[in-house]
Amino acid sequence: MAKNKTAFVCNECGQDFPRWQGQCSACKEWNTISELQISTAKPARAAVAGYAGSVGGGSKKLNEIEEFEAEKMLTGIGELDRVLCGGLTTGSVNIISGDPGAGKTTILSDLVSRMSQLMPSLYCTAEESLSQFKNRVNRLKLNCNEDNLYLMAETSVEAIIAELEDKKIKFAVIDSIQAVVTDLANGSPGSPSQVKGSAQALTQYCKQNNVTMFLVAHVNKNNETAGPQTLIHIVDCLTHIECNDGQVRTLRANKNRFGDVDTVGIFKMTERGMISVDNPSEIFLSGSTTESPGAAITCIRKGNRNLLLEIQCLTTETEAEFPQRVCVGLNMNRIKMLTGILRKHTKTKIFHDTYFNLVGGLKIDESETCIDLALVTALLSSLNDFVVPRTTCIMGELSLNGDVRPIDSGVPRVREAIQHGFTEIFIPFRNYHKSMEGAGAKIIPVKTIHELLELIN
Repeated sequence: MAKNKTAFVCNECGQDFPRWQGQCSACKEWNTISELQISTAKPARAAVAGYAGSVGGGSKKLNEIEEFEAEKMLTGIGELDRVLCGGLTTGSVNIISGDPGAGKTTILSDLVSRMSQLMPSLYCTAEESLSQFKNRVNRLKLNCNEDNLYLMAETSVEAIIAELEDKKIKFAVIDSIQAVVTDLANGSPGSPSQVKGSAQALTQYCKQNNVTMFLVAHVNKNNETAGPQTLIHIVDCLTHIECNDGQVRTLRANKNRFGDVDTVGIFKMTERGMISVDNPSEIFLSGSTTESPGAAITCIRKGNRNLLLEIQCLTTETEAEFPQRVCVGLNMNRIKMLTGILRKHTKTKIFHDTYFNLVGGLKIDESETCIDLALVTALLSSLNDFVVPRTTCIMGELSLNGDVRPIDSGVPRVREAIQHGFTEIFIPFRNYHKSMEGAGAKIIPVKTIHELLELIN
């Protein structure tokens, strides 16, 4: 009889230890190490047959291998097809993760309903009842083929695979991978061994039977996919939903074996579910027809998409001993740095309460520095009570010595601004190229912060 071996594994990062301890030395989390019983019996061949279930057979010459191009199918969800680079790859296993309430179940409910019109589809939920899922389908008014859409509440991977085989399912959703268990691994649901074993068994079946599958994955406190890193290596595509303030959701592929990972999809959460936003710049512009001080428009880059964004600033006389600095969606340290540059190089004194806001509720990464000039312009516009025309777009990074540094992807950003009807576009001097001119837009290169202020005023 095979004896069991005791192991101590961190539930957050999957690191194993020879004995129990209070804090994981790898991820620094407390009370996340659990004791697991691992069987020393030799596992079945299927469990070690590779993630795709096809290993062995010796080596082959490159010219002996049959070339096969992955087949893609459009899902009908525009932004999802964009992120997946032309549609969903047949026979692929994909992960979708995100914070609770981000919209994972909502978008997958829509997806499985659309797929049921083309092929037998299964939605397996281990976290809610079947009646809850049906109520969602009716509430969102999803168009599905009721004879082709199967619902299942199950946690056993073996039972799920048997159902896939019995109903000849070609598209399936497992909600979620942390809630299912397999007989090929030890541990409780959500443990590293169970997550890895369940994902491997499901992936093997999908690859061998040409079944397309989506796995819902939880996230940890750092907004990263929970479970062992092996889970990410097993699947073909890893997508993540970022929840911005408000109704805007961004979908990004952090891994994609059948395309690039530079594309970002923009969705809007409504009472009808996750709606694709074909022209996201309309969301991040206020749409106001009246010009007022304290507003400037710039162009940011999300993945390979260029988005026009309006930055708003309000300055008021302070009533406290020290002025307040409040910003929504922006990095406070960068705001402090920019105000320091203004004090040093333009002698601007800011003894006011200052409030910054991004229209549309988007959050800007620290790496997006092209908004510096627009931030400074919006601040000075509110402080000195002058108006920046709504047909003006400003982009550029500001260095500590007051120079305007070049930005990446300058030409695509300028083209995006021209496409939306902007007639004056301020860009860094080193980004300027004659090919940018045209279509009635005036491209104005800027070298320093002083030049920008003189041109705007």
